[in-house]
Amino acid sequence: MITANDFRNSIISGANNIFKHQNHVNELNIFPVPDGDTGTNMCLTILGVVEKLNTLPDDSSIQEVCDAISFSSLRSSRGNSGVILSLILKGFSKHFSDCSNIVANDIVSSLEIGVENAYNAVTKPTEGTMLTVARIAAEYGRKAVNVNSDLVYVMENICNGARDALAQTPVLLPILKKAGVVDAGGKGLCLIFEGMLSYFRDGVVVSKDITSLSSVDDDKFKSETKKFDSDIRFTYCTEFIVERFVNSNFDPDVLRTDLQKIGDCVIVMHDNEVIKAHVHSNSPDKVLGFALSYGKLVNVKIDNLEEQNKQMLKINQNDIVEVENPVKDFGTLSVATGSGIVTLFKDLGCDEVIDGGQSLNPSASQIANAARKVPAHTVFLFPNNKNILMAAEQAVRLVTDRSLVVVPTKFIPQGVSAMIAFDENASLEQNLDEFSDQISKVKSGLITYAERNAQFGGFKIKKGDSLSLLDGKLIHVSENYLDSLKYMLTKIPDKNSLSIDIYYPSEMSQIPDFVSSEMKLSVDTNFVFSGSSKKEIIIGFNW
Repeated sequence: MITANDFRNSIISGANNIFKHQNHVNELNIFPVPDGDTGTNMCLTILGVVEKLNTLPDDSSIQEVCDAISFSSLRSSRGNSGVILSLILKGFSKHFSDCSNIVANDIVSSLEIGVENAYNAVTKPTEGTMLTVARIAAEYGRKAVNVNSDLVYVMENICNGARDALAQTPVLLPILKKAGVVDAGGKGLCLIFEGMLSYFRDGVVVSKDITSLSSVDDDKFKSETKKFDSDIRFTYCTEFIVERFVNSNFDPDVLRTDLQKIGDCVIVMHDNEVIKAHVHSNSPDKVLGFALSYGKLVNVKIDNLEEQNKQMLKINQNDIVEVENPVKDFGTLSVATGSGIVTLFKDLGCDEVIDGGQSLNPSASQIANAARKVPAHTVFLFPNNKNILMAAEQAVRLVTDRSLVVVPTKFIPQGVSAMIAFDENASLEQNLDEFSDQISKVKSGLITYAERNAQFGGFKIKKGDSLSLLDGKLIHVSENYLDSLKYMLTKIPDKNSLSIDIYYPSEMSQIPDFVSSEMKLSVDTNFVFSGSSKKEIIIGFNW
């Protein structure tokens, strides 16, 4: 039997455990494009839960703890993996509402409810994913509780079931087997369950990172670094911990001087075991080079201060939402990234644009808050990314003062075509029919790069290769993005009245000249500066 505080600590322990292994979970993503966000989305989702739980007093009831989980998991959920995790977590609040204490059977029943919620939320559930891991974990838990009601015994079996199911994911999904990995979301669930078990079995909340192993005053280190949070004269904030075994006669002033030569905001702290340092610079590679001269790196964190500052501004803006009262029947909301693409949607009349996309999935709360800024009774949302669709559907439940309607656009060109088709004087049904018709007339291409070596879709891919995707399907691999673009443009659909839109970043400013001189296309071709910092080209084939 456990108390509300025990249950809260178990969730925090599970969250910390996946935080520790976030990068590993991301690396399990089988698609080698810059989209390794399963671990990130799960972490950001459960981070919202932990932040809410940390505001509760120690004498909170089980109902209060579960209400906090239900409230925060829905709002912080992002990406398909994060939404599924939030639905599993919400199973606890639904079952525990009348409990004064929690026993093993309650944990199993809650997990079963969460699994059912998750399966119902997915249009076409696929076995071999985190859904399978959650379901089999619950089945193992049910069998265990029928044999022995000891909480630790049951939780151990839940973890065993999750691990067994995870091991089977490559069998159920051949694409995982070919890539030599297990399902990323399933691995994330295993980590969360194992973190919960750590608390139930040993009373130990898993530490979030390795810094807790050091006797260096971590609170003092954090307070010192916090002074420099808003300083963005240099782009990268680098923090590292080094085990001192190379330089036994370590002189902190020497390291401090070395770091000050390439940056500022330098902090160096140490004890007999480790060195901890913080610096803002434009050369994190040089920073880590200095660090390695002192010993073995055991923890490294590099943040882009400019992007971090943008995100903090967005978070602060989302905390205080300026709700616009509806003054018209219909309005529009899009998700997009890159100043050029954002401007395009604005020029087309889009009321609000959320910064987000392939590797920056907005949460359900961010989507809902943006919808409240649209001064319309009905807001059409264009997610423009398949990994945002589930969070968008969750956002619908959060918007109660107006109607949020999700238009299932999976790519930017689809969203642009739908936005062009929008008619604020037409009816809801007429607009939805027109959106559907326009989306069906668009094929979407993407030229991106491989983040890692991989074998996928019959291609042997090297890190840095240029990848061509058509409607999300990999069709070509090359060492040169211009070769990829040329290949993509040979796949022009055989349709009448075709036009092509090519969205390109500043780093690829030669693309208009290249297409005009090399391809000599016989169809209307429009070039749009995307304003994106990513080395990606988006192509829309429209007819």
